[in-house]
Amino acid sequence: MHEYRERDKEKLLGRLKRIEGQVRGISRMVEEDKYCVDILIQIAAVRAALNKVGLVLLEDHTRGCVARAVQNADGDAAIDELMDVLMRFIR
Repeated sequence: MHEYRERDKEKLLGRLKRIEGQVRGISRMVEEDKYCVDILIQIAAVRAALNKVGLVLLEDHTRGCVARAVQNADGDAAIDELMDVLMRFIR
């Protein structure tokens, strides 16, 4: 069930690499005793970027796995799983 549209894969990997770079930058900022507000702003940017990646994956999962499960009469279990992951995602 690790499906996502192939066209999103490269875009997601690119986003994740940028996020990785941002996190390294935050570490550097802490090491260099940068202004706390500037660090917090960067943390917020990383969170927003991760949320965007998560939303793309949630959409792909819903349109792929969940839709297919509904068509194959396994919809209740797929929807339960989707709701569980949504609850975890929005915390």
